[in-house]
Amino acid sequence: MSGIFDTNNQDSALFIGGSRVSGQEVRAQNVMAALSIANVIKTSLGPVGLDKMLVDDVGDVTISNDGATILQLLEVEHPAGKILVKLAQQQDTEVGDGTTSVVIIAAELLRRANELIKNHIHPATVITGYRLACKEACKFIADQMALKVDKLGQEALISVAMTTISSKILGAYGTFFAEMAVNSLSAVKSVDFRGKPRYPVKAVNIMKVKGASARESSYFTGYALYRPLTSAAMKRSLKNPKIAVIDFDITKTRMKMGINIVIDNPDNLEAIRK
Repeated sequence: MSGIFDTNNQDSALFIGGSRVSGQEVRAQNVMAALSIANVIKTSLGPVGLDKMLVDDVGDVTISNDGATILQLLEVEHPAGKILVKLAQQQDTEVGDGTTSVVIIAAELLRRANELIKNHIHPATVITGYRLACKEACKFIADQMALKVDKLGQEALISVAMTTISSKILGAYGTFFAEMAVNSLSAVKSVDFRGKPRYPVKAVNIMKVKGASARESSYFTGYALYRPLTSAAMKRSLKNPKIAVIDFDITKTRMKMGINIVIDNPDNLEAIRK
């Protein structure tokens, strides 16, 4: 009877028909799952990384060396593996690069931590050591390795952008889009109340137009609206034009049920709007 309430028994059956596993066996499984995912994308790290070809159930083929894209297409069932997939997605959302690196570093940290636990070091002690090492590493990078953007120069910034773009779909147009990205962020540079420069990425907008090639992309400062040409006789470019700012829509609207309205006097237009 006492065996029913024994929580230390790893082989005790659950009410749903499964089995309970705990201790070192679970830690080994989690580390193995993390290392398996890291090994999948390890060879795609860096500008000269290898591409991966993935085929889904429908037969669609995806070729990429971007870590977030590869992990998103993988069907990961293990809970620890899903955490690494979410880690790569979060890195892609917040930074936009380094998705492969964070997965490889996280898997290696788990492997080293598992070795320390095997040597009878408590997990809480390992976590405390990792947090202390993280603070020291960030401090060393900020004091010894970090450089201000103003000191790097235009060429260094373009090289950094090219390294980031090289693993994306725009890798073939690296120099072209790297210069465009650097110029765009330099245009929105601002200084906060502390005197530190800020580069708000959200201040840079991207407008997509179908039918043109990637080389036809252009960068300009100002405000842009996408309006298609309504006539082939319309001019495609104007220099020093006069712009009218109005507070109502001038787009032609189709009336319901075939109703047509003909106005002879412009003064009646305001009454119709009401």
